[in-house]
Amino acid sequence: MNHFFSLDLSSAEPRDADEAWCFVVQEQNLYIDFAQQPGDLGIPRLPAFLLRQHPNYRYIGVLHGQPCYVCDEGEHELADQRLHPTPLRQIIGQLDDDTFTMVARALQVMSWRHNHRFCSRCGSPTSPHERELAMTCPACDYRQYPRITPCVIALISDGEYALLGRSARFPAGFYSCLAGFMEAGETAEQAVRREVMEETGIQVGDLRYARSQSWPFPHSLMLGFHGDYAGGDIVIDDDEIVDAGWYRHDQLPRTPPPGSIAHTLIEQWRAPYQ
Repeated sequence: MNHFFSLDLSSAEPRDADEAWCFVVQEQNLYIDFAQQPGDLGIPRLPAFLLRQHPNYRYIGVLHGQPCYVCDEGEHELADQRLHPTPLRQIIGQLDDDTFTMVARALQVMSWRHNHRFCSRCGSPTSPHERELAMTCPACDYRQYPRITPCVIALISDGEYALLGRSARFPAGFYSCLAGFMEAGETAEQAVRREVMEETGIQVGDLRYARSQSWPFPHSLMLGFHGDYAGGDIVIDDDEIVDAGWYRHDQLPRTPPPGSIAHTLIEQWRAPYQ
């Protein structure tokens, strides 16, 4: 399938569609219909003209040829079936890349709207812009656009071994690539080297950009890298990271599921050894 027609995040809202996807969200939950056909994720489809005309539903793009709208669960007034809250982290592996991108966009748009109900410049109540994805202040005309927080994530390897860490937030036995937020003035490469050093004491050599992924927990853009070990012994910070170690490609602990950028980085590194 041509990727352009599979996913389109442009602002042009199609007016000739009969049906549309309706993403009903609440915090990190996607509300789905368990009664749909086997193999269907359960994202509701509703008549497009109803969603276009209702103020609770915000257009966010086109997925697989159909327009997409998002609505907060508490404002979903067009329900014709019972929907069930499902944490997005539980279904990441069931989503193709384009669908995950649109679900991530839906969650981030609603999180942004909840957090920008007042102007950050003068404090007045804001309202959605008619055409742009922006919250507008009627008092000072300041526009607030969706927040995107750049993060880095890297798999550091030394031949057949890779450096994996465990956050205090992870389940027991679960390890992943090292990651962290970029700081003001940093390049992505500088952020990788700083984060790895701060969290594990390991020095990073050459870095190779791999890919990026929108990550709606709550509004991150993950920039993924592969990096070479350049020296040092593991000394964990015992703050963000409570354990770290070098793991051979065929002796890995429990790691992130398919659909996550961490899984992709790990599988790219393991591929030559398979």
